[in-house]
Amino acid sequence: MEKQFQTFKEFWPFYLGEHSAPANRWLHFIGTTLALLQIIYGAATQRFWLLLTALATGYAFAWIGHFFLEKNKPATFTYPFFSFIGDWKMWALILTGQLNGELKKFGLQNKLH
Repeated sequence: MEKQFQTFKEFWPFYLGEHSAPANRWLHFIGTTLALLQIIYGAATQRFWLLLTALATGYAFAWIGHFFLEKNKPATFTYPFFSFIGDWKMWALILTGQLNGELKKFGLQNKLH
């Protein structure tokens, strides 16, 4: 039976563990960055259909990482809200160079392929 998380604080170490391959984390970072750029550009130019493509872009990069690198089911299937928050938190930690410290805090190792 799969664990049910009640709070994001409980979920966060699980989320990090599901992203143990550095290449998968970088795919998430790239996809999230491209999605953010699409959102900004779509809002600035009033091309609101880009909001839908942004969603597709972000998830496409993430799911490639999960299906082909991690070989696990994306957390968004079970925990869509927590997973969405986790994506942005991981993105910010990568952007600021703080992700390795967060991994160490929870005793998580990088999975190499």
